[in-house]
Amino acid sequence: MRITENANIGQLVADDYRMASIFKQNGIDFCCKGNRSIAEATKELNLNTQEILSQLEAVKKEDTTSGDDFQSWPLDLLADYIEKTHHRYTEAKITELKHLLEKLVEVHGKENPELIEIQKIFDISAGEMASHMKKEELVLFPFIRKMIKTKKSSSKITVPHFGTVENPVNMMIHEHDEQGRLLQQMAELSNNYTPPINACSTYKVTYATM
Repeated sequence: MRITENANIGQLVADDYRMASIFKQNGIDFCCKGNRSIAEATKELNLNTQEILSQLEAVKKEDTTSGDDFQSWPLDLLADYIEKTHHRYTEAKITELKHLLEKLVEVHGKENPELIEIQKIFDISAGEMASHMKKEELVLFPFIRKMIKTKKSSSKITVPHFGTVENPVNMMIHEHDEQGRLLQQMAELSNNYTPPINACSTYKVTYATM
């Protein structure tokens, strides 16, 4: 089936992660603002809807023999992958960026006051992200693993203190949306992470890493 302008962005990426590259190239948020149609997103960014559809169709036709099929993975394996791959990467990059931003603000903060605001927003984002990942690691993911184990053994699962698993999932979605708002603010303040023409190496590395 052909992809239509009414297709949900987040669902397209969930079904085929390769679609993410097209959305990323065109500045379309497929994560925190993924619950939109292609038509809505392209209208908001003043993009050519048909051109985006053509790009997505081209990716769809590419060879699919390589790469991981995350859609087919069991949920407990997916949770392990997220935690060991993405969480560790995020934690390392947060530490790296904190040091870079501190140095950048110290040296260039006076002549580029937006850096001070970016640092403030980043610190808020980093703190919330750390809390978010711990909730996944200590609450949501362990319960998902318990659900899988219980299903395999055909036994009954104990009702958790948070009721249904939909409750922490909905909280995660809300926090994803909040992160999207903070990331958008930093992107706007930095002109989409574009360093000044005469920027030093630290400036360039910081924005490239962000």
